Amino acid sequence: MFRSLIRARSQSSSSLVTMSSITQRGNSRPLTEAAGSHSRDKILVLGGNGYVGSHICKEALRQGFSVSSLSRSGRSSLHDSWANDVTWHQGDLLAPESLKPALEGITSVISCVGGFGSNSQMVRINGTANINAVKAAAEGGVKRFVYISAADYGVINNLIRGYFQGKRATEAEILDKFGNRGTVLRPGFIHGTRQVGSIKLPLSLIGAPLEMVLKLFPKEVTKIPLIGPLLIPPVSVKSVAGTAVKAAVDPEFASGVVDVYQILQHKTTPS
Repeated sequence: MFRSLIRARSQSSSSLVTMSSITQRGNSRPLTEAAGSHSRDKILVLGGNGYVGSHICKEALRQGFSVSSLSRSGRSSLHDSWANDVTWHQGDLLAPESLKPALEGITSVISCVGGFGSNSQMVRINGTANINAVKAAAEGGVKRFVYISAADYGVINNLIRGYFQGKRATEAEILDKFGNRGTVLRPGFIHGTRQVGSIKLPLSLIGAPLEMVLKLFPKEVTKIPLIGPLLIPPVSVKSVAGTAVKAAVDPEFASGVVDVYQILQHKTTPS
């Protein structure tokens, strides 16, 4: 059975769409037409000093966009050179007024804000805080809103009910306020190098091999009761970052919910 599933997945892989290559700032190659048409885009990354957010900031800068970030702690603790090219704002999405100065002149918002805790805390962090941002962005005339949400794990969702309740509430708000200008990414386990203080955690040691194996199976296997969601392939943080930036600046990018398999279709670029 699994051999036939792998074969079916392999046959469909030839039709995958890859993200157009956009050159690095300072690279001698000319920018592609797509990059040139969006050269005035200004991206605000909410939670830009976190694991996923920092990769999104870095990728957006690599493509030549103007990047700013808002978080409760303000400037990133990372000492990488790219951090000097980001405009860092300190604010709290649970206090929406603190977001308004950061939204001035912004064309696209990407939110990576999320967290765990009690059910009520998770609803506030993943739901209320992000919904405040969506409303403020819509009122501020932002063109596009991209949200890093999470894949649906079926009955497992009940173990952290507030987390998914908040995520889905935010998704609904984005689709209501932004319509075809809003994109929700639903990755599963995001692997890459995660820095915690001075320690770098190589999550790809586990995530990369799992991604290589599980992405061979067709999407339908994830619908198998109970065990199906466990077969959702991990995705690299670079793939998530690249897809998020593309969704933020490309008006032709698919709106609505983008699942793991669609994220995997987008080619990653070297950092």
